[in-house]
Parts: sequence; structure tokens; C-alpha cells
Amino acid sequence: MSQPTPQPGRRSQEPRSQLPPDAPRHRAAGAVRASDAEREAAVERLRVASVEGRLTFEELAERTEAAYLAVTRGDLDAVTADLPGMGAPGAAPAPAQVRRRFAAVMGDCTERIIGRVEQELEALAVMGDVVLDLRGAQVPSGEVSLIATAVMGDVKVIVPDGVVVEMNGYCVLGERKVMVREAGSGARVPVVRIRANVIMGDVKIVDDEHHNPVRRAIADWWEQRKTGRDQHGKDRRGKD
Repeated sequence: MSQPTPQPGRRSQEPRSQLPPDAPRHRAAGAVRASDAEREAAVERLRVASVEGRLTFEELAERTEAAYLAVTRGDLDAVTADLPGMGAPGAAPAPAQVRRRFAAVMGDCTERIIGRVEQELEALAVMGDVVLDLRGAQVPSGEVSLIATAVMGDVKVIVPDGVVVEMNGYCVLGERKVMVREAGSGARVPVVRIRANVIMGDVKIVDDEHHNPVRRAIADWWEQRKTGRDQHGKDRRGKD
């Protein structure tokens, strides 16, 4: 059977590409979009690094948040670039936090926790002020438990950005306040559990953003200038 003669002015039908005309045919490995499974694997790697004493509580929280916000594999690689691969020999853990009770009776007590926290901490303020900074602590479990008691006094706990705060207890003629950014739903982020008992006093939990908003705003602005992205991840390079 003879083949039909092509008609003048008509083209044979060919499959059309589903890619936009200007789309690159080949992408670098780091430019490939990350999957949820790859994000969870990166978070697990961060957790292991924390157990080995390689990351502080603040670093663990910040990098966990960055891993969940990562868009590409390159973004994930940047989060774990300075960490050894899974199965590498563990590092020596940080020294244990020996002091666990912090009290201020008609006075002030300010403490920055930098040791390894594996037991419950206690803060007591009686007509005084207690400030505990947990950002530099080593927290192998990814969780910190604290009992805060304020009697005609104030207890302030500074936690890293990106943690979840769970608070219970009682409050009589006082105030309990949590001022932290909410973590994304379903994310396995570090946790701070606080039993706050207040009588004519205050217990306040703040993250770095609310503890020093001016310094945080400057740090965020500088980071955006370096990376060329705004707080929503949009590219700002060349748009100033």
C-alpha cells in the first residue's frame, strides 16, 4: 500500500515537550528539589550529631528548621556540610551540667547553660529574678524539662528559635507567657517542657527573636543580603 503524500504546508505531528522553552535540559544535583524523605533523613542526621555533642541546643533547633524549609538538595547539603557522615566515630560528649537548681531569693540569678543537660532543671524566684539561657546547652535527647516557680518574683527562660514549648502548672495572681515562633506542624523539632507554678509573679519563655528583637532583625537582614533571599525564600538578588 502506498504511503500518503504529505500535504504542502503541513507538518508531521511530533510529541511536544512538556518543559517550558527556556527550561534547562540538565540540572546540577544540588538544584534538584528535595523530598520529604530527604528532609527527614537530614533531621535525623542532625539529631545524631546532637547526641554526639557536635551541636548545641540552639544549633540543633536552627538547623532542624532550616532542613524543613529546604527546597533543594543543595539547601539540605548546606545544613549538614560540616557534619560527619552517618556511622562515623562519635565525638566526646560535652561535660554534664552539674548544677541543676537555680534560685534567687530577694536577689538576681542569671545563668547560661552550656553543659550537657540530661536531667530536669529547676528555677526558683522568691521576690527576685531568675534568668536561664538554654541556647548554648548540649541536649542529646532534643528535649529539656524544667520546673519554674515564681513567688512574687520573675523567671525568664531563653530558648532557641524554632523549638516547641509545652507549659503546664498553676498561676495565682500572676502571669505565664510563651513568646516563641510556632514550629511547622508535623516537624520533629526540639522541645522544652516547663511546669510553671506562679503566685503573684511571672514566668516567661522567650526565643531569641523575642529576647532581643533588634539584634535578631539585624542578623536576619544581613543573612538575607548574603544569600540573596528574603524571609519567605524568594530571590531578591538584583532587586534592591
